[in-house]
Amino acid sequence: MRENNLLEKLVEISPGMEIWWDSSPLVFESWRRKMLAKAEEGDRETLNRQFGRMINRENPEASLFRGVTTNPPLSLEAIKDDGRYWKEVATGLIRENPGIDKESLFWLLYKSVVKRGSEMFLPLFEKTHFREGFLSGQVDPRKSFDKEAMLKQAYELAAINPNVMVKVPGTKEGYEVIESLTSRGIATNNTLSFVLPQLMDCAESVQRGLEKARKNNRDLSRWRSVITHMEARYGDLGGLRDFAREKGIELSDADVRLAELAIFKKAYRLLKEKKYPSKLLSCSLRVGPKVDGLLRLWHLEEKAGAGVVVTCPPSFIDEVINFPGQEKISFIKGRIDQDIPEEVLDKLLRIPYFERAYAVDGYTREEYNYHPSLVKTAQQFSKATEEMVEFAGKCLAEFSA
Repeated sequence: MRENNLLEKLVEISPGMEIWWDSSPLVFESWRRKMLAKAEEGDRETLNRQFGRMINRENPEASLFRGVTTNPPLSLEAIKDDGRYWKEVATGLIRENPGIDKESLFWLLYKSVVKRGSEMFLPLFEKTHFREGFLSGQVDPRKSFDKEAMLKQAYELAAINPNVMVKVPGTKEGYEVIESLTSRGIATNNTLSFVLPQLMDCAESVQRGLEKARKNNRDLSRWRSVITHMEARYGDLGGLRDFAREKGIELSDADVRLAELAIFKKAYRLLKEKKYPSKLLSCSLRVGPKVDGLLRLWHLEEKAGAGVVVTCPPSFIDEVINFPGQEKISFIKGRIDQDIPEEVLDKLLRIPYFERAYAVDGYTREEYNYHPSLVKTAQQFSKATEEMVEFAGKCLAEFSA
């Protein structure tokens, strides 16, 4: 095993790139132990040093991870990781709030997970003068179309710790919320965003919010904006291949990855050209495709040189650390600025589903709410959130028994 993993090598040639941990930081230590336990004995010492660099407690500024993305489903994993502790927390919350119902208990539990996680990154937040070390706390995915409910939850999340960034969905209502929060100097992360119109709508909403904030002399010293592109969720979940077949076009795995990257690269270029203060965040990453018999890492390779956030779940980091043929992966500075092959783009543009996703004005705000990727992702996140609600319900039942 090489001393530096591929994520570290990518950052070395990409000024301004930030690697974030896509899970609650509360699960990091248990994940680390599992990774070491399954590693070959000769790799453990090197691997342990890599983990020490991911979250460097003695020198936070030297950490590989510069922030965290999380949500209620990911917070449920933190609760499952230490069930006994969180049952005690739940019991304490029930005693403090007589007559509480399971929905209210769920929300208090979720905020407790956000609080503990964000505290782990406060040293980095403070050492970088409030520019890095944010933890994204998401509003309830079941409220993605309810503006007032999202605003209420957003204010509560932002009040937890100064480094809590509020994660808001890319719905029609969500962009109204993002503009409002920005006008108050509250940091935001736009999630459930898949197509170029959403990414640019967010950038413009943030710009308007900033103008209002400056006009009203709001404190912006702890403000940031990131715009998430859920890449593989666009390519794999939304039905890109099916829409292509309707036009008699068969897409390979490579074509699908390039479709996602085409949207990301165009958004990156437009944000730079227009000097928007928001930073793109790449998530929903996949290993692949296989080209000429060799497995590639295009979701990382094609971002070499980009000043963006790349957020990685534990499962993806595992794949990157144990990626076969790492010596054949080379990161080329400036790769982010190279367009995808013209013949591939021409083929993709014959698919209306992609053509609209690639055009700045391809969708109206009202249409975001019905995009297949958004609908399916919101459903998945909502279902997972219900599991956390059920955990709260069980805690209530046990307390009452």
